[in-house]
Amino acid sequence: MTHSNWGEQTLLRISQQRAWQQIQQKANRSQTPIFVILDLTTKVIEIFHSSRQNYGTRKIKVELKKQGYVVSRRRIGRIMNEQGLVSSYTVAQFKHHKTTCNDQRFIMS
Repeated sequence: MTHSNWGEQTLLRISQQRAWQQIQQKANRSQTPIFVILDLTTKVIEIFHSSRQNYGTRKIKVELKKQGYVVSRRRIGRIMNEQGLVSSYTVAQFKHHKTTCNDQRFIMS
């Protein structure tokens, strides 16, 4: 038993076996069941294609939240990577400037 667990054990006055059972229960609760992962995967794919392949992790997260799912952007990103989904985005366009050089306005002043 690690030092911190020993402190909890003596503080709460529980047996070592019960302390380990509680730790294992916490670990088991944090694991997501496979059917939930499959459901999330289908939802992410559905939202992605309904957005004409434009939505990224942030917008997909908002859509999932509207449907009642609480999912991190990192998990959504992992699902998108596994499924090969890449959102399209606009590339920055060249902006024309009236002056011929950036330094010209400083010389005139």
